[in-house]
Amino acid sequence: MSQKVLVAGVGMIPFKKPGTSASYDAMGAEAVRLALADAGLDYSAVQQAYAGYVYGDSTCGQKALYHVGMSGIPVINVNNNCATGSSALFLARQAVQSGAVECALAVGFEQMNPGALRSAWTDRAPALERANQVVNTLVDQPELPNAIRQFAGAGRAHMQKYGTRLETFAKIRAKASRHAANNPLAVFRNVLTTEDVMNAPMLWEGVLTRLMACPPTCGAAAAIVVSEAFAKKHGLRTDVQIAGQAMATDLPSTYDAGDMIRVVGFEMTQLAARQAYAQAGVGPKDVDVVELHDCFAQNELLTYEGLGLCAEGEGARLVDDGDNTYGGQWVVNPSGGLLSKGHPLGATGLAQCYELTHQLRGTADQRQVKGARIALAHNLGLGGAGVVTIYQRAD
Repeated sequence: MSQKVLVAGVGMIPFKKPGTSASYDAMGAEAVRLALADAGLDYSAVQQAYAGYVYGDSTCGQKALYHVGMSGIPVINVNNNCATGSSALFLARQAVQSGAVECALAVGFEQMNPGALRSAWTDRAPALERANQVVNTLVDQPELPNAIRQFAGAGRAHMQKYGTRLETFAKIRAKASRHAANNPLAVFRNVLTTEDVMNAPMLWEGVLTRLMACPPTCGAAAAIVVSEAFAKKHGLRTDVQIAGQAMATDLPSTYDAGDMIRVVGFEMTQLAARQAYAQAGVGPKDVDVVELHDCFAQNELLTYEGLGLCAEGEGARLVDDGDNTYGGQWVVNPSGGLLSKGHPLGATGLAQCYELTHQLRGTADQRQVKGARIALAHNLGLGGAGVVTIYQRAD
C-alpha cells in the first residue's frame, strides 16, 4: 500500500541563543502543541511519534511528549546528526505512506551549548573518525574546530578548482540576513551587507569569516503528517503533500576520492535529490522555493550544485545572477536558513518543513514566494545522512 501523505499541521517556536531558551522538553512540547493546534487535532489522534535530537539521553522524546499527553503510543527517538529533524519526518512519512498508521507526529528539538560542536563521549571512537582522518590529510589548520575544517575546507576546494571568490560566500550570507529580517522566529534578524560579512573576523585567512558560519541555537519544531483518507474524515486541510522524499548515506567515494567536497556530503545530496525528484515527477526547474542546509555559506553554494540547480562549478554564477533570492529562478532559504534563522540540530529539518508548508499555503507573510507550488527541503548530517523532501501544493 502506498498512500498520499499530507502535512496537516506544523509548529515552531522562536529559535534562541544557548542559555536563553527553555529546557529541551518544554521547547519540544510547545512545538507539538502548536502543530496540533495548526492541524486542529487532539494528541489522542496521533498513532506514532518520532522525536529527533542529537544531544540528550535516550528517552528525551518521551520526556517532551509526556507534557502533551500520555496515550501509550510508540515514541521512537531519532539521532542522525544534523539531519535528525528530517530523519524523524522521513520515518513519520514512511509510516503513513505504508499504511501502518494514518496519523504520525515528527518533532525535533535541541538545547545546545555555546561554541563549536563537540562529542559528548571521549572514551570511544568518534562516529566521524574516518571522515576526520581524510580531513587531516587534505586540510591544514589543526587548531580549528572540525566543522570549520570540513565545510570551509570544502569551500576552499571549490575556490581552488573553480576560481570561486570569498566574496561569493559573503553574498550568500548577506542574502540570508535579508531574508531572516522578515522571519520573527529567526535568532538573528539584523541585515548584513556583503562588506559586513567580508570584514568580520577571519577564522581561516582567505577562506572563512565568522559570519559565514551558522550559530549554535536552541529551538524546536514539529509536523503532523496524515493520510488523505484521515484528513478527509477529520476535516483537516489537504493542501500540502509530501510528493517525494529520499534519504541517502555515504558512498565509498566520500572518503576514497580525496576530495573535500565529497567528504561533506555532496554525493549524498545528489543521490537523495535524484530519488526525490523521481518520486515527485519533477526536476530542479520546477521547484519554486528551497530550504537547504547552509550550516556554512560555503555549503549553500555546494548544495546548489548537488541539488542540480546548476552544474558543478557554476554555483558562483547562480549567486551573481540573483537566482537564489526573490525575483530569481528560486528563492533559497526564505526563512534565513541556518545562517540567520539558527541551527538547533534536531529541529532544523522540521523547521524547514514549517517554512515550506507556510510557503505552499500562501501564509508566509513578508517572506511569501509568490505563486509557490513546489518546494524542496535539503537537510544534511555528516557521518552521514542526506534527506531531500519535495513538498507540493495539492489542490
